[in-house]
Amino acid sequence: MIFLMAGCATTTPSKDQSSNGQSNGSNASNAAANSSGKIKIGLSMDDLRLERWQHDRDIFTQKANELGAEVLVQSANGDDQTQFSQAENLLSQGINVLVVIPHNGDAMAPIVEEAHKAGVKVLAYDRLITNSDVDYYISFDNVKVGELQAESIVKQVPKGNYFLMGGSPTDNNAKLFRKGQMNILQPLIDKGDIKVVGDQWAKDWLPEEALKIMENALTANKNKIDAVVASNDSTAGGAIQALAAQKLDGKVAISGQDADLAACQRIVEGKQTMTVYKPIKDLATKAAEVAVAMAKGEKIDANGKVNNGKIDVPSILLKPIAVDKTNIVDTVIKDGFQKLEDVYKNVPKDQWPKQ
Repeated sequence: MIFLMAGCATTTPSKDQSSNGQSNGSNASNAAANSSGKIKIGLSMDDLRLERWQHDRDIFTQKANELGAEVLVQSANGDDQTQFSQAENLLSQGINVLVVIPHNGDAMAPIVEEAHKAGVKVLAYDRLITNSDVDYYISFDNVKVGELQAESIVKQVPKGNYFLMGGSPTDNNAKLFRKGQMNILQPLIDKGDIKVVGDQWAKDWLPEEALKIMENALTANKNKIDAVVASNDSTAGGAIQALAAQKLDGKVAISGQDADLAACQRIVEGKQTMTVYKPIKDLATKAAEVAVAMAKGEKIDANGKVNNGKIDVPSILLKPIAVDKTNIVDTVIKDGFQKLEDVYKNVPKDQWPKQ
């Protein structure tokens, strides 16, 4: 009876349970899953508190279901240890492929080795898992994202005082965005046209962190900031809140990324200069297709390689799109990512564009 109870505990863990003796249990579970013919995909998500990731989850799951796969989703709310334990738990549930959106690319590296021991392949989704033998990486060209952000702001403010609002320091993408931004900004900094009056990174991409950073930056510079290169929409939102308190919203050029609804509203209201639209539907749909193909052992067509500190990871890289007032209807709204009536909710109806 004791052995029977122990066996049941190993094969049916609860969603919040982390497991020990991972490899043997996972191998047994994977064998059972494969014999049943049902593909099981584990989706380990950093954080569902940001609107953007809710879109990813829903589209990925829907597409995987259409392809005949079951998706088990867990979110770690930005905690490294929680995400690692959740990923171990997903392995114990007999998944065939593990898809990871890491909070910290380095912290999640050991899960790749655990997965491989269990016969499970790993796909890094939108954020690279660093210093590991991760099988594939799918994302947008994140250096290009940073370039689009800086290009848009430089177009508006070719000279002046710039503040750089980086993303989470644990997110490898934040570093890639900054690399792209500096590709555009550095020649102008060297020329003396742009002066960087501050450069800080917002923990976990949280708007409240960006708010505090921007408040301190405005105080330190006596409100003399002409442009903010913010790496995503949540940090832009926090910065704009601080600018609004000084009656500077709409007067200071500011970038973003993700085409969040609040950011799209700010763009049409004239409070945010631009966002970078990464068609999440394309990314999540393609990721689901890749994950199912990985489970079936099919060939994956990678169009690039990205070094993660250990290997050149075969990568599928999609193209991002710069969005401002002039093309928001033809991109974000036309794709159905946001609705016109939601985006223009705070704008007088006689000023709405005609579709």
